[in-house]
Amino acid sequence: MGQLSRRAFTLAALSTLGAAPAARAAADHRPRAAAEMRGMWLATVSNRDWPSEPGLTAAAQRTELIALLDKAARRRLNTVIFQVRPTADALWPSPYEPWSEYLTGTQGRSPGWDPLGTAVQEAHARGLHLHAWFNPYRIANHTDRGRLAPAHPVRKHPDWAVPYGGKLYYNPGLPQVRAFVQRAMLDAVARYPVDGVHFDDYFYPYPVAGQTFDDDTAYDRYGGAFDSRAAWRRDNINKLVREMAAGIRRVRPGTPFGVSPFGVWRNAASDPRGSDTRAGVQTYDDLHADTRAWVRGHWIDYVVPQLYWNLGFAAADYAKLVDWWAAVAEGTRTQLYIGEALYKAGAAGQPPAWHDPAELSRHLTLAARHPQVRGHVFFAAKDVAADPIGAMSRVVADHYRRSAKPPRPPR
Repeated sequence: MGQLSRRAFTLAALSTLGAAPAARAAADHRPRAAAEMRGMWLATVSNRDWPSEPGLTAAAQRTELIALLDKAARRRLNTVIFQVRPTADALWPSPYEPWSEYLTGTQGRSPGWDPLGTAVQEAHARGLHLHAWFNPYRIANHTDRGRLAPAHPVRKHPDWAVPYGGKLYYNPGLPQVRAFVQRAMLDAVARYPVDGVHFDDYFYPYPVAGQTFDDDTAYDRYGGAFDSRAAWRRDNINKLVREMAAGIRRVRPGTPFGVSPFGVWRNAASDPRGSDTRAGVQTYDDLHADTRAWVRGHWIDYVVPQLYWNLGFAAADYAKLVDWWAAVAEGTRTQLYIGEALYKAGAAGQPPAWHDPAELSRHLTLAARHPQVRGHVFFAAKDVAADPIGAMSRVVADHYRRSAKPPRPPR
């Protein structure tokens, strides 16, 4: 059945693309489903999804980007979450941070075009929303400050950076860092008519065994009012989220702000309010991100927990986590979308469930039982295009037969 569904979808897509303008217009005005998020992440860090390699010509980069947007539209998705600040750099002409090395191979070198500006324009031309995705604190996937662009802010402020786990991070405990990263991100929000602003799951870095994130000096100076370093760190991230939300309202009112956290806030063994899971990482304790409070308090407009586990997975069952997040979102004005691990479909080393083309479709069927779930976002663009084992085609055939608009931002 999966092969037949994929073939039917492919033939339908080809017939629409090859149709005359009037036929295409008719297809574009097919009946719409109820509003729901149908998104994909488009990751640029380490050239994960785009561009395919650094150093391509501007024309080649643009062609690749448009091909991914076209594929999203053909799959009847409606939103692209585009990573525009992967490592304290920029995919637009920023006055604060250098051009990303993932464009040209050399940080600070202009690619000769404006990727973010083009992405917004071309997404809108295809009826897609474009959310600007920022990583707040990651500086580099190495610890060599000498490899940073000569004008990089860390060259001027070396005390802002903390090496940890083979990478460099901005120190979230420094108020001047928090103010700077907000200015850098809000520059893009002010310049471009983006349809949303998005943070991923990296706040304080994921734990690395045997290593300590050295923020002693900042804690000694700014942490006196807190009964523990963990509480102080959580307050630093809370301030970032609340201040960024206020900044977005100031520079582009009405633009939704969302976060895609690691899928487990806390295990029930750590907190009775937590989920029935046994995850090795808990965002509250390890990344110092109190994502539950952000949802319950409507500090953010939407949340996309990364529920990257299969149905029945012992330590973190997808079904149990959808139940938990639906209960957290219930009665709030924070919209809940579910992050889906399309990249695991057919991948070597994954449990047998991920080798079944219907696994992801079952996720959407289960989530539809919860009125709090307003849609799904798939990781990531390269996999949406490649369609490993036909898992994405199965989702489209089973759930996306009609086009749909994204949900309206909460008011």
